[in-house]
Amino acid sequence: MSEKKYIMTYEGLKKLEEELEFLKTTKRKEITEKIRVALSFGDLSENSEYDEAKNEQAFVEGRILQLENMLKNATIVDESEISTEKVTVGCITRVKDYEFDEEVEYSIVGSAEADPLINKISNESPVGSALMGKKVGEVVEVSAPQGVMKFEVLEIRRD
Repeated sequence: MSEKKYIMTYEGLKKLEEELEFLKTTKRKEITEKIRVALSFGDLSENSEYDEAKNEQAFVEGRILQLENMLKNATIVDESEISTEKVTVGCITRVKDYEFDEEVEYSIVGSAEADPLINKISNESPVGSALMGKKVGEVVEVSAPQGVMKFEVLEIRRD
């Protein structure tokens, strides 16, 4: 079974590296201290602080493994090779949303750095995958849980 490749921009790579460093250094120390304090309370069978700290530790260690795997399998988009001829990972595309009759800009990124709240959408998301490879002037329809969404590509540019 092959590992999933994570396509990301250089900015996305840096953010993941920073998060990993924070978790491995600062967060691990904080949790170790919480466990030490909780152990000083004695009886572990009724020690909610200890249970909470151990659960937090398990979550953080899982996230560290996830980040290490993502970084190990990262494919970085060379920003100088980002096309403005068609929608690709790393570009910003301005589209007309026919449902709301408004223009929206999306940064197309890999799944590891997607953040829909700031219009960074994954190339694997329904809208992102429908836009991939499209050129200015093309119209796409996307099946989404709320119905069919229709977009026209108005502009493609690098950041």
